[in-house]
This record gives sequence, structure tokens and C-alpha cells, in this order.
Amino acid sequence: MEQRLSLVTLGVADLDRARAFYEALGWRRGDDNDDVVFFQAGGMVVALWDRAALAEDSAVEDTGGWGGVTLALNVRSPEEVDDVLEQARTAGAVIGRPGAETFWGGYSGVFIDPDGHPWEVAHNPFWTVTDDGRTLLRG
Repeated sequence: MEQRLSLVTLGVADLDRARAFYEALGWRRGDDNDDVVFFQAGGMVVALWDRAALAEDSAVEDTGGWGGVTLALNVRSPEEVDDVLEQARTAGAVIGRPGAETFWGGYSGVFIDPDGHPWEVAHNPFWTVTDDGRTLLRG
């Protein structure tokens, strides 16, 4: 697995309030829709998403102790998603969600590290992962 971070998704209680807060800080939205707000943050992406939906998608139970954040690694192909998930499993991770096609048109799975931190590994055909590993919202 490459040593990099592509996406940080923050689980929020009120998406409109969170979007307004980050915009007030001067952040400009990128590729978003009604359910998720994306911000290009240098070579990576920060997303805002409903906390309950994020917990379900990340295969964690939100009992109040989970921080409402899922880390993500975007890769260049669906096959690479499966390869990284297998590397993680071999290293001791629990597979929370095996690689599969997604509702948003990509392919992803989730592994959970030994400390309980969920990582989504995703191939998004609408974004670009550059040769140096940067994840760009639009190609």
C-alpha cells in the first residue's frame, strides 16, 4: 500500500451547517451533490457527509466513541482496491466491507485497522489519481 492519504471524510450532524462553516473559513466546494460536500485540499480531498450514513458505509457502530472520521485511499483501478484490501487483511486488518461496485458509480471496500480506524479503499472513475499519488476531484 502506498504511504499516502487521499480523502478524509468528516461525519457531521448537519450538512448545511458544516458546509457553511467551511465556506466561511474560505474553503471552496469542489465536486459535490446533495448528500456529500467535497473540498480540494492540496493533493487530497476533505468531504463532509451525514455522520450516520458515514458510520454505516464505514462498517462501524457509532456508539459515541467513534470520531466520525473515515480515512480513505483512492487508487487507480478496481483491481487495486482488492489488492490493497488483501494487503490490509494480511497485515492484520478486519475487512469491514469487501470491494464491490458502489451506488455512486465507483468501486470500494473498507478495512479496519487494529485500533478500529476504518479506511475506505476506492476507485472513483470520475476523479484522477496522479502519478505522484495526488487525488484530484476532476481529471
